[in-house]
Amino acid sequence: MSAQINSENFKTATLLISCADRPGIVAKIANFIYSHGGNIIHADQHTDFSTGLFLNRVEWQLDGFTLSCQEIADSFNAIAKDWHGQWQIHFSDVIPRIAIWVTKQNHCLLDLLWRWQAGELKAEIPLIISNHSSLEAIASQFGIDFHHLPITKTNKLAQETQQLALLEKYQIDLVILAKYMQILSPNLVDNFPNIINIHHSFLPAFAGAKPYHRAYDRGVKIIGATAHYVTEDLDEGPIIEQEVVHVSHRDNVSDLIRKGKDLEKLVLSRAVRWHLDHRVLVYGNRTVVF
Repeated sequence: MSAQINSENFKTATLLISCADRPGIVAKIANFIYSHGGNIIHADQHTDFSTGLFLNRVEWQLDGFTLSCQEIADSFNAIAKDWHGQWQIHFSDVIPRIAIWVTKQNHCLLDLLWRWQAGELKAEIPLIISNHSSLEAIASQFGIDFHHLPITKTNKLAQETQQLALLEKYQIDLVILAKYMQILSPNLVDNFPNIINIHHSFLPAFAGAKPYHRAYDRGVKIIGATAHYVTEDLDEGPIIEQEVVHVSHRDNVSDLIRKGKDLEKLVLSRAVRWHLDHRVLVYGNRTVVF
């Protein structure tokens, strides 16, 4: 089953840049776009005064733009090289390819697939990987290839090698850990760093396993969910989105889990959509979401 993408009537380019703050950056970016016939439709910026870092997102129409997509990067580099920063350009007609990794819980997987089918997520999802076979029927329902790769202490390295091979075979741009209850090795993260995870707590509180049980034992009054990029450090990656809900003394662990699942779906879908729309800039262990 193919996702129905609600494409815009025009193709756009999106520039993301982070560099040391200095006068004239916005003017030079705007002039670069204007001088080649571009029309800016979205622009946002942020300066982190604690680090002196300038972060910027600009999107413009390519209809009538005098540079081809292949020429834009080289031409912009001539301007940006003196800023000694990092930048990237994305085009709206390039559709990212996603792999979703799951274990047994289906709520985040189904939510993403329903949103994808409805055209809310501008991506293709050709691959689902799981360490259990429980959710294979869902993959079949949506016409997505499913690969069951059981993980044990003795085969973890070999299975991760297979996972990386599948990501290459399917030309995957982004991995989503939709309740994939395995810790990824540093080797896997080094070889494929573009991974979003959903964690069932308001990080940095209750990192690791069974956060709802520990939240209940602590008698918290709010619980939350956190979507973050994956790094080698467990649940320590740059945070993209978070949300909370109030709980009370009347709620037991199962109530916390039920309420938490609603948060997990919402938080993960927001983070994925913002990533796909090229609205997230990572700096250090933090993010700016434009």
